[in-house]
Amino acid sequence: MAIIEIKSLTEPGVELFGSLTEAQLRNRLEPEKGVFIVESPKVIRVALDAGYEPVALLCERKHIEGDAKDIVERCGDLPIYTGERQLLASLTGYTLMRGVLCAMRRPKEKPVAEVCRDASRIVVIDGVVDTTNIGAIFRSAAALGIDGVLLTRNSCDPLNRRAVRVSMGSVFLVPWTWIDDEIGSLKNLGFCTVAMALTEKSVALDDVRLKQEPRLAIVMGTEGDGLPQETIDDADYVVRIPMAHGVDSLNVAAAASVAFWELRKTNMK
Repeated sequence: MAIIEIKSLTEPGVELFGSLTEAQLRNRLEPEKGVFIVESPKVIRVALDAGYEPVALLCERKHIEGDAKDIVERCGDLPIYTGERQLLASLTGYTLMRGVLCAMRRPKEKPVAEVCRDASRIVVIDGVVDTTNIGAIFRSAAALGIDGVLLTRNSCDPLNRRAVRVSMGSVFLVPWTWIDDEIGSLKNLGFCTVAMALTEKSVALDDVRLKQEPRLAIVMGTEGDGLPQETIDDADYVVRIPMAHGVDSLNVAAAASVAFWELRKTNMK
């Protein structure tokens, strides 16, 4: 292992964990050089098990032979930066989550057709920008049998540090990619599109016709404005969640969980 004791915040290599913004880490100009940050041993293990490539570790000294020992061993000769807890906190801007951060290589972007090939239930995230909601949607997607996730380019990056943390690593368990074509183009891949929205023509989420559809693309909109009107107009179904006490809507992450469960595959256990 290549353990590097850092004494200051300006040492080469540690900028990955502190001074670079999410946009700089993502490196849109050269995606093959992009990285993202994963926090805590548990989530790092999920990413490694899913085949994500580590680049470097930032680790409190006590965890090198403690909670992160197996991770350190799996990272081979990659640089492992360590130092005093206070110094590491000043570098990252907060006390380390369980004492370990891992920089990982961003994977190559998948084609939409690859993510959808064997899927019967996918979710399309349209314009959702809140990192907590993105992480929560991915966690529900993994738990409730969603086969793939597509995101419009104006949505939050699922590999954002907070989104990864909130998802508890679920972003590594469900295939996902960005969608550039109109959402209605998913019909060409055999999907029936379901726009989650409140309109005069909305049907209830428990409408029997929905569960009879072999392939569903569940479209979730922004936290504030909801889905664009053209997306609603083009959908095969516009669907609402029946609610009590005059409540008209749920947070997008909560609504996604309800929709995923109700529209789950019939053979899911």
